[in-house]
Amino acid sequence: MREKRLKVIFSPAAARDVESLETAAAIPLVKDIQAYLEVRPIPFGKSRIKKLAGFEPPLFRLRSGDFRAYSRICGDEVVILAVTRRKDSDKRLKRIAEKPASRYRQEKSR
Repeated sequence: MREKRLKVIFSPAAARDVESLETAAAIPLVKDIQAYLEVRPIPFGKSRIKKLAGFEPPLFRLRSGDFRAYSRICGDEVVILAVTRRKDSDKRLKRIAEKPASRYRQEKSR
């Protein structure tokens, strides 16, 4: 049986994050996002994807080299909220935690 593919959507902030990267760093990151999050966005076994504790609705992190992509699942879509370097992850997570989850649903519907 073929797995259902989910649609990956970049929020405006995540799109800006990716656009600000050098091409050599952005291409493998976007390929990993598509490869892992379109098919299986929820962690299974030893995975590059991790569900982060303390976030409602659930927040997931994808590791790709020195970068981290943070996402939420909304129905049959995976919304990428932010892309950051590993060293800047803590600051970015604090900003994500401060924003209401309903805001991401509104961005998705635009």
